[in-house]
Amino acid sequence: MHAATYLAAALETGDTGDLMQALRDIADARGGIAQLAEQTGLRRETLYRTLSTRGNPQLSSLLAILKANGLRLTVSV
Repeated sequence: MHAATYLAAALETGDTGDLMQALRDIADARGGIAQLAEQTGLRRETLYRTLSTRGNPQLSSLLAILKANGLRLTVSV
């Protein structure tokens, strides 16, 4: 629940870098990039690059990262 609240706050800034940093912080808190790589099937190097403040992940990568952290992407009005 805390991860979702943290991620929502990062999204509210409108800065992609904030979102990527929040995802990185969540990954670090939940076992690190190596564990995230195992859970997502993505390479560690790809995750380090993706979860940097300049990261620009493909939707499939973003969804895999969210799923591995027990999160999902939703849209609301």
